[in-house]
Amino acid sequence: MRVEFADSMIKFADTHPQMVFITGDLGYMALEKVQHKFGGKFINAGIAEQNMVTVGAALAHEGFIPWLYSISPFVTLRPYEQIRNDACLHDLPVKLVGNGGGYGYGIMGATHHNIEDIGAMRLLPNMRVYVPFTASDVEQSIEQMLADPHPNYLRLNQGAKIKYDVAPFTQWRKIKSGAKGTVVGTGPVVENICSLDIAADLEIWVVSIFPINNVPLELIESINSTQKLITIEEHSGECGLRETLSYHIMNHLHGPIKMLALSANGYPSGKYGDQKFHQAENNLGGDGLKQQLESFI
Repeated sequence: MRVEFADSMIKFADTHPQMVFITGDLGYMALEKVQHKFGGKFINAGIAEQNMVTVGAALAHEGFIPWLYSISPFVTLRPYEQIRNDACLHDLPVKLVGNGGGYGYGIMGATHHNIEDIGAMRLLPNMRVYVPFTASDVEQSIEQMLADPHPNYLRLNQGAKIKYDVAPFTQWRKIKSGAKGTVVGTGPVVENICSLDIAADLEIWVVSIFPINNVPLELIESINSTQKLITIEEHSGECGLRETLSYHIMNHLHGPIKMLALSANGYPSGKYGDQKFHQAENNLGGDGLKQQLESFI
C-alpha cells in the first residue's frame, strides 16, 4: 500500500495546501516524488520520532495537517507519550502513518513488527485508527482522514486481493454471505480466509475504523443465526478486535455462541521469517488456519 499512499499524498497536496509531510528518515525509493511535490513542506525529521510527533503537533496547532510517516512501531510505540500528550490531549489533526503493521517487515524481526498498534492507538483520547483492506482503500481512507479534525493513525500493509466485490471504504463492510459461520476481521489478513474453499460457507465482514461504537444490526443477526463467530486479526487479541467486538455484541446475543478468535500470539517457534511464515505459525494463514476453521465449523 506504500505506492498508493505516496500517490494519494501527491494527489491531495493540490487540494489541501495545508498538508505537511514529515518522515522519520524512511521512504527511500518510495517518497522521492512526494518530496518533489511538497518541496519545502517535506521534512526529514531523522531518527527522532518523539521530536517528530511534537513538531507535527505544533504544526497542527498552527493550522497545518501534518502527515508523519515511518515503520509502524517507530511512529506509534516509540513516541507514544508525545502522541498522547501533544496530539491527542489537544485533539489536533496529526496524521500518523505506519507502514508494515503486524508482521509486515518479516525477517527484520520483532523490533520492526507491530502487533499492538491498533489497541495502543484506539485507547488514546480522540484518536481514530484506519485499517485499509485493499490497496484501493488507501486513497479513500486518506480522503476521510483529511476531513477528520481529530488525530488519526493509518495502518499500511500489503493490500488484499480477493475475488469478491468490496464496497468503498467505510467502518463496516460485508464481503459475502454465508450460513455456517460469521467471520469478522480487520486488515488484509482476512484475504487468507477468503481464499479458502470453506469461505463459500461463511459470511465475511471487515471492520476498518477503530474505535468501534456500533455494530451493524445485519452483522448481529448473522452471528445469532449462524451461532458461530470467527474473528481474525494480525494483531494481539488483547485490546484488539477480539475484545472490542465481544464487548459490543454481548448484550445482543440471543443464545450461546461459539467463538474462534484468531490473532497474533508473538513467536511460537522463537524464529523469524517472512510475513506469511508468521501468519502461518499463528494460524492466521496456511494449513493451520484451514484446520482451525474446518474443526470449528
